[in-house]
Amino acid sequence: MTATTRAPLSSALQGCQIVIAVDRRAGELTAALERHGATVRQAPALSIVPHVDDAALLATTQAIIDDPPDIVVATTGIGFRGWMEAALEADLATELTAALSSAVIVARGPKARGAIQQAGLAADWVAESETSAELGAYLVEAGVEGKRIAVQHHGSGSDGLDELFRSHGADVVSLTVYRWGPPADPVAVQRSVQLTGGGEVDAVLFTSAPGAAEWLAAAEREGVLDEVRRRSAAGRLLLASVGPITAEPLERAGLTITTAERGRLGSLVRSVVHHFGGEGAVRVTTVGGELSLRSGGAVLDGRFIPLSRTAVDLLGLLLEHPGAVVSRARLQGALSREGLSPHAVEMAVARVRDALGTAGVIKTVVKRGYRLDLVEDDE
Repeated sequence: MTATTRAPLSSALQGCQIVIAVDRRAGELTAALERHGATVRQAPALSIVPHVDDAALLATTQAIIDDPPDIVVATTGIGFRGWMEAALEADLATELTAALSSAVIVARGPKARGAIQQAGLAADWVAESETSAELGAYLVEAGVEGKRIAVQHHGSGSDGLDELFRSHGADVVSLTVYRWGPPADPVAVQRSVQLTGGGEVDAVLFTSAPGAAEWLAAAEREGVLDEVRRRSAAGRLLLASVGPITAEPLERAGLTITTAERGRLGSLVRSVVHHFGGEGAVRVTTVGGELSLRSGGAVLDGRFIPLSRTAVDLLGLLLEHPGAVVSRARLQGALSREGLSPHAVEMAVARVRDALGTAGVIKTVVKRGYRLDLVEDDE
């Protein structure tokens, strides 16, 4: 039998190169984006290292079975699910489920709640903001003194929950089911930030705060973080996160962020499709039709037109100054691939006009330079 290829859903992302700084479910996310026409580059800045064979995790699990908790805190879906899988591998799943069944179970968000339900349990409360701060405040207000609390942590640590509960008199049992490790392919991460800073990437997607922070650190090491910041502010680069927690390190770095509404991969994909296929991407109305730009070409009047890197750079500079004249000297700076010929700009503009199928989009301003010929200019 031959494998079947799923039919494309749209061409909304045609010409877009998208970096996904994601480890878990990277294949699923890649496939979803490709069905809308995107070219995807996987560059997880961190890897997930499971603790399934960790003797300490199993010892803590046995201690919870022997002395069941009053309260169970689930901070992540992958972590809680991994805990159940580790218990199953050690033939402790039935005993663990029984030990947790009489506890008050709280979840940091819907993913954790889903994992709780998958284990045959029920969440008594879910943090609406999906933050550890809200979860901690809720339990402290409810009263934790004298309570035994099992806290399942995410890979980057406790978020201060252990310390908070202990400071209010609780007996805390801490579990870290997985941890963040180094990237599986550091070269891919390095290349992804270089391409992003160089304008050859249209979007970078993040699904974890530690992964986002590490990708930003890589961008800073490569000296391109300022350019990433500039391009995101100018609307030329989409930085999208799966939820508000993931967005925090990006926001702290002063980056312009789009956050998926529902904190799901499907919602993240929809936000990217809406950005490029809807009203999110920078676009102008020229005499030749509505124009927007992707790293692989231009969309003019609803039609994607593949363009060379030089042509994209040239149009990008004009698009950053819509309707304004851009001098030949300034355009020359975007044409380093064309050499230093005095006619390089004229030749490049001619090629772009030919590719677009109209001379009207780019207007020559004699002795000054070029500009996009916008519809409002003629009003």
